[in-house]
Amino acid sequence: MVISIIRQPSAKGATLSTWYIEGQKVCVGIEDVVRGPREAKVYGKTAIPAGTYRVIVTMSNRFKRRLPLLVNVPGGSIRFGNNLIDDCGVRIHPGNTAADTEGCLLPGSAFGADGASVSASRVAFDRLFLRIETAVANGEPITLTIK
Repeated sequence: MVISIIRQPSAKGATLSTWYIEGQKVCVGIEDVVRGPREAKVYGKTAIPAGTYRVIVTMSNRFKRRLPLLVNVPGGSIRFGNNLIDDCGVRIHPGNTAADTEGCLLPGSAFGADGASVSASRVAFDRLFLRIETAVANGEPITLTIK
């Protein structure tokens, strides 16, 4: 499975995006502000770098449930075997504003009228997670590319 996220320029303290699976639009999203190419990632304040990441599903200690986790995020130091996991545990989970994320990716059903939020995040997440779990059950590798 290939998930593609196309970011809009950061504005109003957030970065909005449109998400695709295999080229088909599946939802929109929100994350923290994208920092400049030479700026260090600030935990809980800035988005992860654009790039391609492997996605696995693991138990989240914070959310007490299985959630998608991005693997090999630059600047991380936690290792699961040969996989480098970002310090902040970059996951995909529900949330409606940049205040709901600490560097994670939050899917939504539509952009908010304020230009800095998404709506019906839990609905969008549940639809997306079902597809991710199906891919995992079928042994299909999952990659996520952010542009």
